[in-house]
Amino acid sequence: MKKPRAAAGSRSRHRKQSSSQEGREKRALSSSQAKPSGPDAGLARRQEEVVLQASVSPYHLFRDTAEVTVLRKNLLSWYDLEKRDLPWRRQRVRWTWTGGHTLKWPTLQDLASASLEEVNQLWAGLGYYSRGRRLHEGARKVIEELGGHMPRTAETLQRLLPGVGRYTAGAIASIAFGQAAGVVDGNVVRVLCRVRAIGADPSSTLVSQHLWSLAQQLVDPARPGDFNQAAMELGATVCTPQRPRCSQCPMQSLCRAHQRVEREQLSASQSLPSSGDVEECAPNTGQCQLCAPPTEPWDQTLGVANFPRKASRRPPREECSATCVLEQPRAVGGARILLVQRPNSGLLAGLWEFPSVTVEPSQQHQPKALLQELQSWVGPLPATRLQHLGQVVHTFSHIKLTYQVYSLTLEEQTLVTTSLPGVRWLTREEFHTAAVSTAMKKVFRVYEGQQPGTCKGSKRSQVSTLSRQKKLSPGQKVLDSFFQPYTSAGAP
Repeated sequence: MKKPRAAAGSRSRHRKQSSSQEGREKRALSSSQAKPSGPDAGLARRQEEVVLQASVSPYHLFRDTAEVTVLRKNLLSWYDLEKRDLPWRRQRVRWTWTGGHTLKWPTLQDLASASLEEVNQLWAGLGYYSRGRRLHEGARKVIEELGGHMPRTAETLQRLLPGVGRYTAGAIASIAFGQAAGVVDGNVVRVLCRVRAIGADPSSTLVSQHLWSLAQQLVDPARPGDFNQAAMELGATVCTPQRPRCSQCPMQSLCRAHQRVEREQLSASQSLPSSGDVEECAPNTGQCQLCAPPTEPWDQTLGVANFPRKASRRPPREECSATCVLEQPRAVGGARILLVQRPNSGLLAGLWEFPSVTVEPSQQHQPKALLQELQSWVGPLPATRLQHLGQVVHTFSHIKLTYQVYSLTLEEQTLVTTSLPGVRWLTREEFHTAAVSTAMKKVFRVYEGQQPGTCKGSKRSQVSTLSRQKKLSPGQKVLDSFFQPYTSAGAP
């Protein structure tokens, strides 16, 4: 008789904890004014889905519940047999949001207590640097404002945590907390577009809304986290952008793209005209908004890779920057190079770099502008020693930035000092572990290649790269591994 009472007490405590957690989330939601209230946002989203489905042909939907059941069963059975051994599948809550935030910070409390400088230093070289900053902000918010308790639903995660968008919120809610929330990333986009033969631009608002609606409909309420990971895993390993392995796909029998391939092959063998999807999905309503436009006919050589349509992307804007490696090789205690800190907002916020200035592509006025920038940090400098070494081109997500690389060597033994904040003189070893971007590491390699005893493109350069990789801390290696499994096949 005691055991049932203990169990009941445990359930009571669990209900109280859940109620307390919900109360914290509701209070936080009510205090936030950035977005509509939770219930209103959820209702608006459901209304959007209803309107969307009403205007979409059944050809691009899952109207048959038996079909959904088969899809879930097939996909999860495949996943149970074929899933890769990835770190976040062992420690779900911590890994799903933070990428593990490494052995350096084993708890959210540890991460929240760290400085942004420490986070940037560990994140250096991984790209998308704002993610590290927002991760740190989110950890602090959980600890300082939410009593150390993570929001548990996709809606509250997206509402309350900085930098958490719809995909990340769905991933955390489903994988960490078992919430039936769908996710859509590049891999899922590709899988869904092929399974339902969606040939329209997946980046358009209408198609994006439809894909999210499908993801929410399909997610298995009994195993939502596993289902979402299975869909991403399928896109990363089987339903890949090129050369998909359709014969190994657990959803082949439900795949409209595969059915289209078979029809096209049959038509070709019988010398029949091609049969487009428009006739099947919207026979009397004109051009379907989810099918490929008539200007993009079926390509027999691509097969299922006709889906999804490649999104039209704007080319990154081009900018030019002059940057200088300023070194004091004879400084007491060893050679030092100058780094300055970028502003706390914008591109590469808070990271360290060699003094740089935005310039026009013409080199005519670059030295003068760069020298003025250098002098603003360390005072008067000899202009005659400024040497142009070459250039580095680095493409960020939206900017193609060309760095014109200069060097200036100060022969004085006394280290030039400055009282300005955001200025550091570092050894070369300290530079390789500092919070600097990949672009700055490329700049430094150009500088190293011009020094006595080095040769550009030599084996020394290759060895240097390997040495830097070996210098990665265990935490950096873990973070680096977190971003690899899906990114190679993540684009549609």
